[in-house]
Amino acid sequence: MAQATNSLPQSTLATFQPISATAVHVLARLAARRAVQDQLRADGVRVTLVKPAEISAKAQVYLEQHPELFKEALARAQRMAEEDELRKARRRKLKHVLVTRDLEK
Repeated sequence: MAQATNSLPQSTLATFQPISATAVHVLARLAARRAVQDQLRADGVRVTLVKPAEISAKAQVYLEQHPELFKEALARAQRMAEEDELRKARRRKLKHVLVTRDLEK
């Protein structure tokens, strides 16, 4: 009797890359922080003179008011993963090209 396996085919395993929820949250917080800093600059405030804790608190409020930042962060994380995969593929391709035998004369 044949047994079933619970494993995925190798081709699926090689291409599957989960996006970390933590990475999405970090990217969303960075976008909120950048928006707060841009607003402060627009108001004529020198951002370097504002305490980082104050910027973080304002960014948290901004993030709560703009939940669409999470969707944008997810899209950005996916793009970053795709770009990373392309970069790795290029490196693998170059690795094979750069390894050559010595030419005999």
